[in-house]
Amino acid sequence: MNSTDRVPLYQQIQDYVRDLIVSSGLQEGDRIPTEKELMERFQVSKITVVNALTGLANEGLIKRVPGRGSFVSRPETAHPEPDEAERAPSAAVPAGERNVPRHSGFVGIVMPTIEDYFAIRLIGGIQRAILESGYRSMILLTEGSLEREQEAIKTLKEIGAEGMLIFPVDEEQYNEEILSMKLAGFPFVLIDRYLPGVETHYFASDGKLGTAMAVDYLWELGHRDIAICSDSPLQTVTVQERIEGYMNALSAKGALINPALMITGFRVNGADGLEEHPLYRYIRNRMATAYITLNGKLGVHVYRMAERAGLKVPDDLSIISFDDPTSAVEDFSMFTHIRQHEEDMGYQAALKLLEIVRTGHSNKGPFSKMLIQPELVIRQTTGPVRTAAE
Repeated sequence: MNSTDRVPLYQQIQDYVRDLIVSSGLQEGDRIPTEKELMERFQVSKITVVNALTGLANEGLIKRVPGRGSFVSRPETAHPEPDEAERAPSAAVPAGERNVPRHSGFVGIVMPTIEDYFAIRLIGGIQRAILESGYRSMILLTEGSLEREQEAIKTLKEIGAEGMLIFPVDEEQYNEEILSMKLAGFPFVLIDRYLPGVETHYFASDGKLGTAMAVDYLWELGHRDIAICSDSPLQTVTVQERIEGYMNALSAKGALINPALMITGFRVNGADGLEEHPLYRYIRNRMATAYITLNGKLGVHVYRMAERAGLKVPDDLSIISFDDPTSAVEDFSMFTHIRQHEEDMGYQAALKLLEIVRTGHSNKGPFSKMLIQPELVIRQTTGPVRTAAE
């Protein structure tokens, strides 16, 4: 086996395009090979090519134009340090048009928890934008409680935050503090999820596309009994959209939707009691050959349950998780996962908030709704489905 055989196909395509740009002296705006040409050259499916090009686009190396193809993009440049005039809030805007506190130089961040790499990377992106802009931040955690979220927002307003980035708790009844901020024109941006029927600035990853990419890849590997599972006790907008993407992807293949393979509404608390958990019975009885987990932590639990059941990953069971649960350094990851580019999500959301704060534009529109395109990163927890004879 040569070294190329061990490199994932999508990564081989990315390396080929990078080398082509350098060796051929391609400039900004030059077209790179089409999806069809790459499919033929590497003998792969369209989803593999799309995954490779999506990764290059997210790096800023190429720009994809629907209906036209992919083109070399301008290399990313460093963000210049803002001058004093840019850092200061707009003093020319009358106070009546700026329903925000006096310039305090800091913004608030409201998060449920900081217990996984998704949250760490998200905050990393937020902090980078805030520091580049000469601001400071304060983070308050809600532990998923609506009451604590309300208290956090009140506290940040009382101590002079000029605006807020909020990763909201998703309840049937919205946080009244968020609604009051919208009505008052107080600057805020929602991250990861939105509140249906409430128009706000909103930045998130495209969850529907993420699950569709996972289903397509597992289908290519021969899996037909594909489960999707979430340990969120609430049917949040994020969970609903990812399940919708899963159902749409299966329907597009003419597959029947099996409700028994959509496993939600449970909790997994640590490594204790795994064998008594309802999800363990699914795994032990081989109800599915592959699992898509809606967060990285749950992916690890499924992996441990498979081990307890005497199953090997990926020989007996494949796992794809949203977010990477196993490493802060991408190259050392073992889980096949949906990369949501959370650092870029946080960075872009923070830039939008600071723009609102500086210009004095209220939360009365127009609104920015950005869906970051996810990327399927193929690692060691997925493999071809095994037949009974094997």
